[in-house]
Amino acid sequence: MTIRRLSENIVNQIAAGEVIERPASVVRELLDNAVDAGATRIEIVTAGGGKNLIRVTDNGHGMDGDNLQLAVERHCTSKMTDDLGDIRTLGFRGEALPSIGSVSRLSIKSRRKGSESGWEIQVDGGKVQGPRPAAINQGTVVEVSDLFYAVPARLKFLKTDRAEANAITDVIKRTVLAHPHIRFSVSGTDRQMVDYSGVLGEDALLQRLSQVLGQEFCDNALEVDAEREGVTLTGYAALPTYNRGNALHQFIYVNGRPVRDKQLTGAVRGAYMDFLSRHRHAVLALFITIDPAQVDVNVHPAKAEVRFRDAGLVKGLIVGALREVITGARHRASSEGGDEMLASFRPGYGSTPSPTGNGPVSAAALGQKWVPETNRDLKYDWQKSPYRSLDEFGESTQAAFDATGAPSADIRETDPPAIEDQAHPLGAARAQIHENYLVAQTDDGLVIVDQHAAHERIVYERMKAQLARDGIAGQMLLVPDIVEMPEEDANRLLAHSEAFKQLGLTIEAFGPGAVAVRETPALLGEVDCKSLLQDLVDEINEWGSSSLVEEKIEAVAATMACHGSVRSGRRLQPAEMNQLLRDMEATPNSGQCNHGRPTYVELKLADIERLFGRR
Repeated sequence: MTIRRLSENIVNQIAAGEVIERPASVVRELLDNAVDAGATRIEIVTAGGGKNLIRVTDNGHGMDGDNLQLAVERHCTSKMTDDLGDIRTLGFRGEALPSIGSVSRLSIKSRRKGSESGWEIQVDGGKVQGPRPAAINQGTVVEVSDLFYAVPARLKFLKTDRAEANAITDVIKRTVLAHPHIRFSVSGTDRQMVDYSGVLGEDALLQRLSQVLGQEFCDNALEVDAEREGVTLTGYAALPTYNRGNALHQFIYVNGRPVRDKQLTGAVRGAYMDFLSRHRHAVLALFITIDPAQVDVNVHPAKAEVRFRDAGLVKGLIVGALREVITGARHRASSEGGDEMLASFRPGYGSTPSPTGNGPVSAAALGQKWVPETNRDLKYDWQKSPYRSLDEFGESTQAAFDATGAPSADIRETDPPAIEDQAHPLGAARAQIHENYLVAQTDDGLVIVDQHAAHERIVYERMKAQLARDGIAGQMLLVPDIVEMPEEDANRLLAHSEAFKQLGLTIEAFGPGAVAVRETPALLGEVDCKSLLQDLVDEINEWGSSSLVEEKIEAVAATMACHGSVRSGRRLQPAEMNQLLRDMEATPNSGQCNHGRPTYVELKLADIERLFGRR
């Protein structure tokens, strides 16, 4: 076969396949150029999900005719030298504009500061026309229409106009967050107009976060400020109880560049591993500042991935900083629970359509926030449960009421709580309802505690503390519990038996397809061994054969803690209730269970009085 040189237009179209994947890619590149141009005001207009029109207007320093002509040629850029290790701008490849122009109708008007007139150039499917004089204010206007008309096959792979418009919105938000001082205006026939005013001052980032993520995020956010060996990490991370079902609300930046990097998102997941179930995701905005020579942003034309010279240093900084601020929050929980409870009393709450689309939410579910089915796997019927925990609060344990039916609320005639008890953050216990929820009185309101979720966190933190000291003591079973399972699952468990032994769980092979449990963690009391082992097998299968249990030892401890926390369904004495509250206050991260759900909700007295028309 004869080798021939491809035409410049074909080369640009091939490059466009990597740089311009969809309309959102065009918006990202144009916003990068506008920010690099020093703009303080940027306007974005779209139509047809960006397929019909994308127009970005900025008041940056602009270009003259000669620079405008170079701007639409490949590998022409004003943003870097010949050193790829010293990239300090968002754009640097010089591929975006020629790539866009090769697959669409591109028009660029620009006027440099101090110039008497502006210039315009057009690129239609790779064919350049101009530059020629044009009337325009200082700055640049880039208009892209009929995207991918020159390569119709690409249009077939685009999603609906709404989906493409949403992808553009996500790109805009990621740029908006990184530059609080810039005013962004977003409009078009495919969206509602949104204006992000520029903000300055020490709390500029927090104000911008409020604009993009809402005030509720700011109310539940923890400030992050850490440094290690010249790498700094700043930003805000939400409490674990304020979480989402996907990772779209995670905003991570490296030297001001928004990135979607598996190393960084993996570090975030590792930091929240103690606090969230695998189906939930943290909400945060983190900014990493590092010497450009220590990071490679030239991994892919899309510029969304980066490579660090010392990846372990960066990941360790993220994990350490996030765990420190989360632990520093102590027993604090998200404000969502109290807000949802107040909303449940408002007219119409009981008839709100459910997220599943299966009809209205029952009014009997007052204050109960809908959660996906995947997050309901930890509930159980206490009357049928074989689990029983140790009586940590003393000998005064009241037997569970019998099946003939006892009152679901346990309100004892006791003396009013002492002033010093009410002064505690979680107050003084006043009642137990439905054998699982404690009602406590504080100086300025009331607190409702999920005793099972709270006890689960307390047990888990004690397991971690014991593990850090000298390992968790095991409790030998009088008769080994034989658990049958598929042979491959048994082999996976036995391969990590030494790691389990650190946690007080001793297992041995008992022929093919069976495991003998000889010891269980003493902290957990009576344990359903079959259920526990099955959960451990599921986790090992999810991690994959290359992951060691030793690396996930705290996740294993969390699974065990869940199986050993059986406070739900137990009627507690007042002293036991108060002891649980005091233990929560003294236990790190007790505001959420091991799966990211809140352990308590709080209502202020002012909110309660408003419910009854007293305010």
